[in-house]
Amino acid sequence: MIVPFRCVGIDVCKPYLDIFDEAVGAPERIANGPQAITQLVARWGCDVLVVFEATGVYDLELREALRRAGIRFARINPARARDFARASGQLAKTDPIDARTLAAFGRAMQPATEQAMTPAQSALARLAKRRDQLVAMRAQEKNRRSEAEDRAMAERISRLIEVLNDEIVEIEAEINALIKAEPVLAEQAQLMRSVPGVGPVACMQLITQMPELGHLGPKEVAALAGLAPFNRDSGAYRGKRKIGGGRKRVRDALYMAALNAVRRADRFKIFYNRLRQAGKPAKLALIAVARKLLTILNAMMRDRKPYAITPSA
Repeated sequence: MIVPFRCVGIDVCKPYLDIFDEAVGAPERIANGPQAITQLVARWGCDVLVVFEATGVYDLELREALRRAGIRFARINPARARDFARASGQLAKTDPIDARTLAAFGRAMQPATEQAMTPAQSALARLAKRRDQLVAMRAQEKNRRSEAEDRAMAERISRLIEVLNDEIVEIEAEINALIKAEPVLAEQAQLMRSVPGVGPVACMQLITQMPELGHLGPKEVAALAGLAPFNRDSGAYRGKRKIGGGRKRVRDALYMAALNAVRRADRFKIFYNRLRQAGKPAKLALIAVARKLLTILNAMMRDRKPYAITPSA
């Protein structure tokens, strides 16, 4: 039996939320704060699908309230919502209209709901995000140091780089301690680290950014990571297949893991060399290795089995 559900679209901004509930049929606005959101979510049951655009920290309170209440929600790319609005002939754009459009999107497209994260996974995601920010800041400062016009300025920048280095080391220690303290995270990390090329950074990103691993098919997880090549054909024209979209941080981590894998394991080195000998560019061949790594990881997480080392691997 198919259980009917109703869709609720929510347009999120910093001070308030605009809500359109199919069952009500009229827009509503509330403050984007814990008390108002808790009262809102208390009206709904498990038959509701809530759809809103990904807006960083502005939708954090909403996400947490929905998770606590056990209500399904889909956090979608804003570009998908705008494309849907244009395809529907909706050219006007206001917050209440956007909320109505998101509800219609949920009804028509029935997007995949977001996997619930445990408190430990949420804490790990926050630490991973901060680490990424610090690493990016360090790279910027290193570039500035290389362009410094005098020695005194270069030394100032070097002192800041040392501070960033220390902070990164401290956060990485917290991440490792958190993973070891949580049995589920520790098991996931142990499985992932058994794959050649998957180091601590790739492991951390996969745990925090890809909770769907082991729960979806290989094509679906490849699309989520932005590693699925899409056709570019029209009529007699046959364009090059290209990857696009997806979760950039996961894709970047898997690309670096692929670089390590082709150096460390014959299985991936042979696969990479075969693609190169077929005339594929180096970057394309590495993307293919990254997708192969992701497919293997997905199967491992599904079966809860470590990487099988074979004579050719």
